[in-house]
Amino acid sequence: MFLWLLQVWSYNNCSYAFVGEQDRISNLSDFSDPNFADQVPIVLDFAIGNQSCVEARNSNAYLCQPNTSCSNNTDGGSRGYRCSCLDGYKGNPYLHPGCIDINECEDPNLNDCDGNATCTNTPGNFTCSCNEHYGGDGRECTPQASPISVIKLSLGLSFGFVSLLIGVIWIYSCINRRKLIKLREQFFQQNGGLLMKQKISSIEGTSAESSKIFTAEELKKATNNYAENRILGRGGYGVVYKGILPDQSVVAIKKSKVMDANQVEQFINELLIVTQVNHRNVVKLLGCCFESEVPELVYEYIPNGTLSEHIHKTLSRLTLENRLRIAAEAAGALSYLHSAASIPIIHRDVKSANILLDSNYVAKMADFGASRLVPLDQTQVTTLVQGTLGYLDPEYFHTGQLNEKSDVYSFGVVLAELLTGKNPICLERTPGERNLATYFLVSMKENRLYQILEPQVVKEGTLEQLQAIAELVKRCLYVKSEERPTTKEVAMELESLRKYRKHPWVNQQSHEESESLLSDEAPTDLYALSIGPSTGDISVQYSFDSSTTFPLNKSFN
Repeated sequence: MFLWLLQVWSYNNCSYAFVGEQDRISNLSDFSDPNFADQVPIVLDFAIGNQSCVEARNSNAYLCQPNTSCSNNTDGGSRGYRCSCLDGYKGNPYLHPGCIDINECEDPNLNDCDGNATCTNTPGNFTCSCNEHYGGDGRECTPQASPISVIKLSLGLSFGFVSLLIGVIWIYSCINRRKLIKLREQFFQQNGGLLMKQKISSIEGTSAESSKIFTAEELKKATNNYAENRILGRGGYGVVYKGILPDQSVVAIKKSKVMDANQVEQFINELLIVTQVNHRNVVKLLGCCFESEVPELVYEYIPNGTLSEHIHKTLSRLTLENRLRIAAEAAGALSYLHSAASIPIIHRDVKSANILLDSNYVAKMADFGASRLVPLDQTQVTTLVQGTLGYLDPEYFHTGQLNEKSDVYSFGVVLAELLTGKNPICLERTPGERNLATYFLVSMKENRLYQILEPQVVKEGTLEQLQAIAELVKRCLYVKSEERPTTKEVAMELESLRKYRKHPWVNQQSHEESESLLSDEAPTDLYALSIGPSTGDISVQYSFDSSTTFPLNKSFN
């Protein structure tokens, strides 16, 4: 450091002085430059005493005040110390009260807190903390949601997602529902629903008017979505379900397997005729559904199962009187279909499984799935062979010519089944006994029919009555259809056989004689009945032995 005294003007004795760094003066001519003083750095270099900081602190001469720092003087090799305020403090470090704290928060230039932060002054320093809803170290703050906002946001997103999911499911369901509606409309037209409506509306004063066209949804609900526990029966045609309608009425719903698209009009015409069938011994068709892939038919429900079940599967045994009554009722139903309907109807699948029993055990002829209408000007119709093995008319089987006598043959097998309690086809029996029709006729020819009749039938019937029934069965089973009786004749004869009673004043066979029918020996003239005028030897009867390739109880559909 150097103190310079300079005279400013020659005519003025006044002078000035300034303190400047000595090393910056290189030539005396610099003093003649009036701006030189402004270009020389001013240096104030001093030290207190000749003691170091440590020495001064141990003496009473230490001058540094609180909030200061002491530094030893190292300039020029001289000793002493200097005092200076600590960072964040200002004031005179040598005089009481010493350096005081600087409030950095009052001057934005003294702190670097973020604009979204709060500055808090501390002794010698400051702190920054982000404001509410912001996060960070205070120097840099970013927006941050509150816990409540996070919950609200989460709930909002959850509800939004659920709503979106429900919306997507609803749209998907609507699309599927529209597709299903269009598909059902397509099936309805394809299966002849419109044609059926038109024809029903054109018929007045008939039972067809009461026939209902059900929707697919109605039948789906009625069968509990076609549940397995609602199945009443299965067959080659399809499945029959038990249905409960909204009015709690019970129905049987037949769901077929196939539908010939080329015969829709014929199917509708035939269905229309069946809807007009009104007979106490015929299961009534209540309506139909055309919205499924194949039409579904709705019939009245018959609670007591099939005649086949009562013959073969139940412990309770039918009396002869009940057997004759049921047979007469079934024959009456077939007679009605053959001759009393507006157009003759051939059942084509007469069997004990298609004769149902209602709550009073009244016979109801059922299952018109294989039925065929016969034009009034024709007595025979050529068709694909349909029916069930054991019941099938052999003439129809070989020629394909169908007439009402085909039902008579099948009914004759049912009568034989009622008398013997045996299945029409049984591969477990000996070859000569496997086909019931053949077995029955051979037994008659060989005078041993009594051996195959049910014991209960033999005990309850008289010789004349049983002989007359066997004769009727034989006539129904003639090979040539023209030699068979009509169903009307069969029904009338069964009714007369039902009324057959013993007269008390006429010598009748004793109870012991009736029981003798069960013995190995019988009167030589008993059941010595001819096979028929034109059947010839019994070998012309068709039979299915072990070489037959047809499976047991399979329907020709």
